This record gives sequence, structure tokens and C-alpha cells, in this order.
Amino acid sequence: MSAPVYELNNLQHHYGTRTVLQIDSLTLHEGEILALVGPNGSGKSTLLRLLALLEAPAEGSLRFCADGQRVSYHNASIHQRRQLAMVFQRPVLLNRNVQDNIKYGLKLHGRDNVPQRIGRILQQLSLSQLARESARSLSGGEIQRVALARALVLEPRILLLDEPTANLDPHHVQLIEEIIRQQHQDHGRTIVLVTHNIFQARRLATRVGLLLNGILVEIAPTEEFFSLPTDPRTAAFVSGEYVY
Repeated sequence: MSAPVYELNNLQHHYGTRTVLQIDSLTLHEGEILALVGPNGSGKSTLLRLLALLEAPAEGSLRFCADGQRVSYHNASIHQRRQLAMVFQRPVLLNRNVQDNIKYGLKLHGRDNVPQRIGRILQQLSLSQLARESARSLSGGEIQRVALARALVLEPRILLLDEPTANLDPHHVQLIEEIIRQQHQDHGRTIVLVTHNIFQARRLATRVGLLLNGILVEIAPTEEFFSLPTDPRTAAFVSGEYVY
């Protein structure tokens, strides 16, 4: 088994008096695609934010394994944080054109003099014709593709995706899924994907985890998760029964 990239133990997270996550133990491994599925409000996006080191867990520990160290929200260096890139479900773009939005992260990293990389990302995501268009003029689906391009151009070690194909038509869903596969196969990228689409999870993931009411009910290799679930709640979820 490959080396761990995250180690979570006795993790809890709260918003006000409400416990939104409660995970006893979870290890994520280098080079895997983990899909997180579950109904709205189950804690999927919150877990992604914690993995991105945007928030610290209220209780327990979340360790990110980088540069031979196990670091947390509190002591991760800028260099270690730059190994992570997250694409939000509702991304916010700068009031600039598409190309400048994609260049901005590179500029912050001191690596903005790479026009060939920017051009390649624009082409991969079918954004070349929109390169000079204002972000304000884009549709919801176009905004999502720009946000993904902005993350991919940084060539992160860990890619965290929150519903990356929401608001996209079938053609662009297929395009994004193929890019995710390429990132995994060609670059060994570790990817954590939040999705409501269990068919997408089955197509893309190497492992799938089910979150219900903030609790990780089951996590297993993809085919095992769908074909031989060990928890009856998982079996009900993958069969489409609405019991929650």
C-alpha cells in the first residue's frame, strides 16, 4: 500500500452547538482517488475544507504528510500548503478575464512566467476561446471550468474537488472526468472528490466513502463498496432507497 497523505484520528468538527463531523479513524493514501458520497448536510464539504487545511478540527487530529513530516492546520508551512489545491462547489473568480484568473495563483507562487502551461490548460478545458472574456460574463458551468483550470495549472500534489461537474452539460462532464483520470494516471495525483453522483464515483474512484450525519459509515475499494457493502445503510444508499 502507498504511503499515507492524511491521517485522521478521533476527529470532530462543530458549527455552533451542532456536530457536523465525527470520524474515528481515516487514512488517505498517495495516488488514490477517494470519492465521498452522501446526502446534503452529511459533512462531505466540511471534510474537504479540513483536508485543505482551511479550518482546524474542533477535536482530535488531522495530519497532512508532507516533506517527511506530519503537519496540521496550525503548523503547516506555506510550501506545504501549496501542495494542496481545492476547487469549491461555488467558486469565486476575480474581476478579470479568464486567462488572468488562471495566472493569478501562479503569480502568488512566483511561477507566472509559464504561458505554455496556461495555454495547455485552457485548451484541455475548452476555454481557449474564452481566454480574454471577463469572468463576469461566464455561465455557472464556465466558472467551474475556470476554477478547475486555476487549480490544475498549479500542478498540486493533492487535488480536492467539491462537486466539480455540478452545472455542467453531459459533454463537459465527460471532459472533466477524463481530465481527472489523466491527472491520476499520468501524474499520480492524489484526488479527493465530493460528488452526489454515485455513477461518477464508481467511474472515477479507487475508493469510496459514505458519510451520513457527519459519520463515516463505510469506506472501501470502489467495486467492493458498490457490490459488497458491509453496512445496510450503504446498501440502501447505493440501491437508491430514500431512507435518510
